[in-house]
Amino acid sequence: MKSEPSTWSWEQQVKAGAKGEGWDGVRNYQASNNMKKMAVGDLCFFYHSVKERDIVGIVKVIKTYHPDPTDKSKRFGMVRVAKHKALKNKVNLDQIKSDDRLNHLALVKQSRLSVMPIDKKSWTIICKLGGI
Repeated sequence: MKSEPSTWSWEQQVKAGAKGEGWDGVRNYQASNNMKKMAVGDLCFFYHSVKERDIVGIVKVIKTYHPDPTDKSKRFGMVRVAKHKALKNKVNLDQIKSDDRLNHLALVKQSRLSVMPIDKKSWTIICKLGGI
């Protein structure tokens, strides 16, 4: 899950505590469909996009897909996520791109997509790169 730190940062996610925050504002059908597949308890990487381009933490889905009150068209929804764990080491996009085991990820292939799936093998690799 990608967010510009100036819009919603990891630090803000941490401060939101156990109540978490709605992942609103997604207006891409593919990203929205990815959120529709999420279940309570699913873990997601929290990625600072634009300037930083780092995976900085892990969030947990605490509420499944539901209407996004910021969407006036009523076409899109959101999930609610809470902080799960910070990475010990940020994992930069350049690291991911240079690792042949990860070059198939949507983060590399569809860089503008804000919510994307990740396979278990890649999840494990990124967690190791992140020091957890």
